[in-house]
Amino acid sequence: MSGRRGATGVGAVVVLIATGAWAMRPENADRRLWGEVRPVIEARLAAESRGSGYGETVPALDARWFCRAEAFDLEERGDDVRARVNTLCVEYGVRDGSLVECSAGQGPQVVRLERDADGGYRVVSREEAPDGEGYARWTRAHFGYFAGYTLEKPMSSDSLERAARAHFGLPAHAPVRDC
Repeated sequence: MSGRRGATGVGAVVVLIATGAWAMRPENADRRLWGEVRPVIEARLAAESRGSGYGETVPALDARWFCRAEAFDLEERGDDVRARVNTLCVEYGVRDGSLVECSAGQGPQVVRLERDADGGYRVVSREEAPDGEGYARWTRAHFGYFAGYTLEKPMSSDSLERAARAHFGLPAHAPVRDC
C-alpha cells in the first residue's frame, strides 16, 4: 500500500514540475514587446561581456561575444519594462577557416528597461544570479519555485553560431572548434 502512495506522490511532483516549466515558457511573453526589448538586452549582454573571455587575449582570433536571451516574463508598466530572462553568451573567433568557441556562459537575469525619448528602450539595470551557494535562493526569489528546472536546460547556440559565421564571413557550415 505504501508503494502506491509513494508512486502517487512522485507522479504529483512530476506533474507540478511540468506545469511550472510550461507556465514559465517563453511563449507567455508579449511578442510585440519582446521584439522591441530583446535586441536591446542582447546588445547590452554582448557589450558587458567584452573583456571577459579568453579569445580576446589572442588578437589573431579576432574574438567577439554573441548573446541571446529567452524571455520568461515581461512586465510593462508605463514606460518601464521588467524582463526576467535566461541568457546565453558565447565568445567566438576564427582560426584556419573555422569558427572557434573560446568562452561561454548561461544564466538567468532580471533586466529593467525604460523607454527613450525616441520611442526605443534602454537598459537601466541588470541583475544576475550569483555563482555558488546563493544561486538557488536567488532563482527562486526572482523566477519562482519551479523555474530551476527550466533554467538548467542548456540553451541552443545555433543562432549564435550562424550570426558568428556571418560576422566573420565564414561559410554556413564552417566547423565549430574549441579555442
